[in-house]
Amino acid sequence: MKDPPPNATEATRLIRAGKVPTELLRTVGPPIQKGSTVLLPNAAALYDSGRPTYGRSGLAAQATLESALAELEGAAAVQLFPTGLAAMAGAIMALVEAGDEILVTDSIYRPTRRFCERVLRRFGVSSRYYPPDAAPEAILELAGPATRLIVLESPGSLTFEMQDAPAIARLAHARGIRTVIDNTWAAGFLFKPLAHGVDVSVQALTKYVGGHSDVFMGSAAASDPAIGEALARAILDFGWAVTGEDAYQVLRGLRTLPTRLARHGASGLEVAEWLKRQPEVVRVLHPALPGAAGHAIWKRDYTGTAGLFSVVLRPASERTVRAVLDALSLFGLGFSWGGFESLASHGDPQLHDRASPPTFEGPVVRFAIVLEDPGDLIADLRRGLDAMHAAD
Repeated sequence: MKDPPPNATEATRLIRAGKVPTELLRTVGPPIQKGSTVLLPNAAALYDSGRPTYGRSGLAAQATLESALAELEGAAAVQLFPTGLAAMAGAIMALVEAGDEILVTDSIYRPTRRFCERVLRRFGVSSRYYPPDAAPEAILELAGPATRLIVLESPGSLTFEMQDAPAIARLAHARGIRTVIDNTWAAGFLFKPLAHGVDVSVQALTKYVGGHSDVFMGSAAASDPAIGEALARAILDFGWAVTGEDAYQVLRGLRTLPTRLARHGASGLEVAEWLKRQPEVVRVLHPALPGAAGHAIWKRDYTGTAGLFSVVLRPASERTVRAVLDALSLFGLGFSWGGFESLASHGDPQLHDRASPPTFEGPVVRFAIVLEDPGDLIADLRRGLDAMHAAD
């Protein structure tokens, strides 16, 4: 900002008073810049599309986070979105147009399904759902002339089916079909979709990357610069933005992601192994458990495990499931995950939304195992399972 002329009034001088240091001191984190207006060096720069010209496009903290996520994902381009759902919606909208069809795994995150049914359908994009455990060849057999995109989520929400993402991507590309995956469970760290041929890797940074249950954000990463440009246009056209404060918090969480995920995964496996031995549990839906459905794909493609999984209880009423959950004291009852606090939720009400609802021996309960001592969590779960007998 230029200095006012010497004869300017005090009101004008106060508006211009205060100078930003010409050289900012270096800290380990980026500066948080608060500003909608970006002052350009000259008139020619006003319409220079190669540089930020308005604060909504992101300043230092946002750019630093995008760069770090590009390193994590092995991406040529990363775009930030206000939420994980916005990231998935933006990625889909960037790759389809009216008259197109998309194939979506039937185990997709419930809000993504809602977006497909409420929004895409209104604008002439149809969605068909395929079984989450279908073979790659069977999925591609469903593709028709209008199919432009396959939407994956692996492991699937609530029921944790694994998809052979590399094979699906390879077969899809041979047909000229793009692929996008919700990779929130692996947090861009345990599985690298872009390295396995998937076109766009989406994750809810709200979960594992943010890590503290106090910030909303999502990201979409692409290895193809042209797709990166399409994602950037979606951000611009929909007016999405994230704040510098939020970007800073997510970046702070990203720094400790490997350490936290290792604890989540190890504790989650310990608890899952214990649950597998309990008489009230019919089976544990966790792809990292030997013998579990999808374990071979997990072992081949993933470098570790997260702490999110589900169990199938023995047959029980809704009242009994609620009694189990209400008896827990260390587990919060909530739908998110990936923070510092362990959570539990009843999954059956969401399964009814599926095109082909899965059939289990009993109710499905999902657990997010995070940073508490696993022995304490096991003791709490024993109290919860004991409540089944009192409620029967």
